[in-house]
Amino acid sequence: MTTPYRPGPPPGGPRPGPPPGGRPAPVVEVGEARHPAVDAAVQAMVNAEALSPADQIAQYEAAYETLRETLASIDQA
Repeated sequence: MTTPYRPGPPPGGPRPGPPPGGRPAPVVEVGEARHPAVDAAVQAMVNAEALSPADQIAQYEAAYETLRETLASIDQA
């Protein structure tokens, strides 16, 4: 009789969980050094808290892509 496959923890040990209290870190105001695309991506991640885990993943991936593109455009400037 074979034992069914059960995945183990991810490489490098378990992944960290949410911050204590389950609340995101407070937003720190940075004055005029803001970027609309970055602000929108950060807000999308905050809003994702209310979504199901599967929907959160899509929001986080979209935010990551926005941040990656924004940083790439800054590097080219």
